[in-house]
Amino acid sequence: MENLAKQARSRKRIEKIFETAENLLEQRGLDSITIANIAKYSDLKRTSTYKFFPTPDALKEFMINRYLNNCEKIFKEKTESINTDQTSVVVMRAIEIIYNFFIDCKPAQILILSNTISPSLPSESIHGLSSEMKTYVESNIKLPEMFDKDGVFRVMLQIIISVFSLNVKENNSLNEIGKIEAHRAAHAYLLNWINQSS
Repeated sequence: MENLAKQARSRKRIEKIFETAENLLEQRGLDSITIANIAKYSDLKRTSTYKFFPTPDALKEFMINRYLNNCEKIFKEKTESINTDQTSVVVMRAIEIIYNFFIDCKPAQILILSNTISPSLPSESIHGLSSEMKTYVESNIKLPEMFDKDGVFRVMLQIIISVFSLNVKENNSLNEIGKIEAHRAAHAYLLNWINQSS
């Protein structure tokens, strides 16, 4: 029973740290994510913060994972067969879901798109989201057998995120131009693989 209480208390502290970091990201930017600031604005002791996140990068990695996992969950909920075999339409729908996630989640936009990623995007979270994208595309389009199909969709997702990131850096926020350019680049990449594999 005592262990459960400790675990519940630990989860509560982690949530408090996460919420504080999100608020700091939105109000003060990425440089504000320090252990000292987290402790100060969350009303937790520094030792409590260090216990869960020994460095700012450890906290950022946790946040990036959570954002990408949330995006994967939303992607899964919002994708369904749209009864078209037009690759362009299917790719655009996938991009719109990811685009809307970043539009709706400003801290994710700041943490993942606004800066050179340090730490880098975790491969497990990238793999989860790219697998959902692959499942969605394949539910609409009969893809030929490709060498390393999973790898193709991981790269495709990284192309989308890279274009979004460039768009944010050039315009200080994600906009329709980023969505259009991500569609153009990801669609061209997928078509190239389809043509090579046919």
